[in-house]
Amino acid sequence: MLHLLRDKVIRTMGSLCKNICFNRLKSTLLSENKTIDKEIQLLLYLKYKEILQKKMPLPSFEDVGFRVFSQNDEDGILLYIFSLIGTVNKKVVEVCAADGIQCNSANLIINHGWTGLLFDGDEEAVSKGKSYYSKCKDTAIFPPQLVHAWIDTENINTLISSHGFQGEIDLLGVDMDGVDYWIWKAIDCIKPRVMVVEYQDIWGAEKSVTVPYKRDFNRFDIHEDYFGASLPAFIKLGREKGYRLVGCNRYGFNAFFVRSGIGEDVLPEVTAKECLKHPKVLQGILTRLPKVIDFDWLEV
Repeated sequence: MLHLLRDKVIRTMGSLCKNICFNRLKSTLLSENKTIDKEIQLLLYLKYKEILQKKMPLPSFEDVGFRVFSQNDEDGILLYIFSLIGTVNKKVVEVCAADGIQCNSANLIINHGWTGLLFDGDEEAVSKGKSYYSKCKDTAIFPPQLVHAWIDTENINTLISSHGFQGEIDLLGVDMDGVDYWIWKAIDCIKPRVMVVEYQDIWGAEKSVTVPYKRDFNRFDIHEDYFGASLPAFIKLGREKGYRLVGCNRYGFNAFFVRSGIGEDVLPEVTAKECLKHPKVLQGILTRLPKVIDFDWLEV
């Protein structure tokens, strides 16, 4: 079945070269295969590069997203970003990756040969991830490093550098549901080309706020919606660290930043408002924000 699907992909790509939009390729694949496997991802990767080389109109993040291991459509977006800007060493660090199986790093590690360093504070989850990657045929020879640690601003740089990651890497992900703003602010031992961070979408596009830093912060001790920082806060921090916002995931809570000097012509800066238009976001502003708006939020 796979070889038949691959042949159909190749035929479809031939049609694409005759001015048929790449969306036909993606929709054809998704209609027949609920997940996009390695061979198909490679074809998509090459197609994006061809579109760029021929200076054809590039698709939007809404067009390229899909899920293999990520929670939502982040796998497709990351594949698209790196098809446009390339890679330097295929290294990824992810802070709070849970078991490392459903996260933003997994697809890159398993299907594209990336080297990963994944942290989480749940020892059982980390153990599960280690077992998975040690048995996975694509990673058993050289699995990613999964590290059990409670991350704070004091230890994050030591933890990263002590596991062999320093200087330029391709991707950093932070998804702590907590003091994410302060952790990204503290990281200086690595220089990621791309950054993906979960933001608190209930604040909308105007307020630049974060939860105050607390080493043992746990949102469930206070309220499930009391965590993180608003997108404007991350945009400000990104600019301080030399990054621009280039887009978000479908539901508007994961933001993608690219370092200044890399791919401005193909991945231009976008506004917070452009990333906060999904009905889920609007519903959260109306129903979730009032429950935590009077909690301790710090303007930054």
